[in-house]
Amino acid sequence: MRKNYHKTLFACYLGFITQAITANFVPLLFLKFHTDYHIPLGRIALIPTAFFLTQLLIDVFCARFVDAIGYRRSVVVSEIASGLGLAGLAVVPDLFADPFVGILLCVVVYAIGSGLIEVLVSPIVEACPFEHKDTVMSLLHSFYCWGSVGVILLSTLFFALFGIERWKILACIWALLPLYNISNFASCPIEHLTEKGEGMSIRALFRTPLFWLAIVLMVCAGASELSMAQWASAYTEAALGLSKTMGDLVGPCLFAVAMGVSRVIYAKTGTKMDLTRFMIGSGVLCLCCYLMASLSSNPVFGLLGCVVCGFSVGIMWPGTISIISPRLPQGGTALFALLAMAGDLGGAFGPSLVGTVTQRTGDNLRSGMLVGSIFPLVLIVSLLLFIRTTHKAG
Repeated sequence: MRKNYHKTLFACYLGFITQAITANFVPLLFLKFHTDYHIPLGRIALIPTAFFLTQLLIDVFCARFVDAIGYRRSVVVSEIASGLGLAGLAVVPDLFADPFVGILLCVVVYAIGSGLIEVLVSPIVEACPFEHKDTVMSLLHSFYCWGSVGVILLSTLFFALFGIERWKILACIWALLPLYNISNFASCPIEHLTEKGEGMSIRALFRTPLFWLAIVLMVCAGASELSMAQWASAYTEAALGLSKTMGDLVGPCLFAVAMGVSRVIYAKTGTKMDLTRFMIGSGVLCLCCYLMASLSSNPVFGLLGCVVCGFSVGIMWPGTISIISPRLPQGGTALFALLAMAGDLGGAFGPSLVGTVTQRTGDNLRSGMLVGSIFPLVLIVSLLLFIRTTHKAG
């Protein structure tokens, strides 16, 4: 029988939407947790730290063990963990004397699911016999952007209609999507990038110069994206005079929409473009956005730089996967897991660097953003080196 790989693709779309839900839903409830459970804001700040740290640990785990466990079992577990973690938010915190312990437990559980999704979905799609995989990959990653926008806007609408005090019901509603997607991943055709035992070991990857160039690209992609995204709300507040709450909603939404549009455009027109050169152009645009945000004293230009930056970073993460995986065909799951880990490291290090510089310069955010421009600059140089290296190899 002919295999229906479009069912696989649909399941992967929902997988990235699930990841967007796990990353964006709970941050909308930080103040609610603070008022209802009397949790200090300093402890609440540990929630995103626990989320991303868990994802990093899962990246390392996947590089070593997922090939032995199998893609299907692992990706089904990802949906189960995501669903249970989200639904658990409605019940588990009330089971502990300190509700923060219950919240953190749920966050770790759904972060396990999110980390598995991040590592597994891309190689599952890469292994499918689609033509023009770079455009398919770009469209696939756009669903994280649309999921982010959807969960922020729909959650805000739910709170406006029914009240934020009913957030537990919404947590259970969001949990239905990954639980529904279990059946899709359990029944869709799933191929492997390499035969069992034939993929490159982590040690072999570490001895490959191209792999280290890919790691640099992914670190810069993650840092370029999240260094700006973390400050999107601040620019929105300054430019439009919105409240802190509205700034947190509108800023990330505009950034995610621009990033999603970029990925869809490449998915529709990418067959006529050279992906590497498109990424270089995106890097140059990203660098200009950082300079606009850091050197302009006009908050409207700062906001424009923030939004357009979302467009410029859209292709960086999926583009790096698409240009590296065909050149390391035996990289297997270890390659995708380590690339995801590098992207997460960039996403953790970049905003931290910007924040540190901002604090040390008397809370001068423009100084922090100016230092952040190093990431798209290094990405551009790395892509030029990649072109030179691959041309020599060819």
